[in-house]
Amino acid sequence: MRRLPPLSALRAFEAAARHASFKRAAEELAVTPTAISHQIRALEESLGLALFARAVRQVRLTEAGAQLYPVLQQGFDAFEAVLQRLRQPDQRARVTISATNAFTAKWLIPRLAHFHARHPQIDLQLHASDEPVDMRRREVAIAVRYGRGPYPGLVAEVLFEDSYAPVANPLLRVAGTADLATARLIHFDWKNASPANPTWEGWFARAGLQRNATQAQLRYSDEGHAIQAAVAGQGVALLSLAMVAQELASGQLVQPFGPAIAGHAYHLVTRVEPSPDAATGAVLAWLRAQAGPGA
Repeated sequence: MRRLPPLSALRAFEAAARHASFKRAAEELAVTPTAISHQIRALEESLGLALFARAVRQVRLTEAGAQLYPVLQQGFDAFEAVLQRLRQPDQRARVTISATNAFTAKWLIPRLAHFHARHPQIDLQLHASDEPVDMRRREVAIAVRYGRGPYPGLVAEVLFEDSYAPVANPLLRVAGTADLATARLIHFDWKNASPANPTWEGWFARAGLQRNATQAQLRYSDEGHAIQAAVAGQGVALLSLAMVAQELASGQLVQPFGPAIAGHAYHLVTRVEPSPDAATGAVLAWLRAQAGPGA
């Protein structure tokens, strides 16, 4: 026989811990903050432990609360998933993938026909944003994040490593490194500053070349716009070879010379759960296969 505290008290604690706020928990559960406080106080008394350290307009989990919270969160997530399936047994499976704008447009979208041909029973929903999504949001099952990590509290695996090299429209007739001296260099701004970010400065250093201090420049705030500018022949861009693979294959862009310099890694990121559902598992397997050798 299970000896558990009242479900209402556990719900109140889980919501308050997730929001780090009694007020926001009360809004979610449609009760008053006082009711939330009473429920949590009763839970603490039944356990003989303090679950929150309370301050003026602020609460934070104690060590005991931090141990209890993830267990309850996973349990309530599992309840919600099963109940949703029971309520809508004929609903099509839907999996949401969050990724950067460039990755969504240049890597994911060109591959969607392949996915739908093999998994017609699964609908993909793409969330494109250069701001990392909060993986606690239940509607986002998978995120593709670019960087070196780590990603605390999440399960992350390397999808593939990236590399950068100069690319240009073939009509510019950039054939060797000497041609760079008179070419316009296309830059884009990185969302997160890091000395490890691939840049023209880093490329020139790796190539052992001296950069022309008076060289014409063109700068974009978005990587996708820099790709479009290179295709339009506006200059030579240092771009991710993974993001311009389609343009290189079609001849819209050429990589006239090296070296290619290391970028960051694309990571598959999911929530910490016992195991993904069947649809999410199928999407993860497809993403891994698409990123694998010879894909």
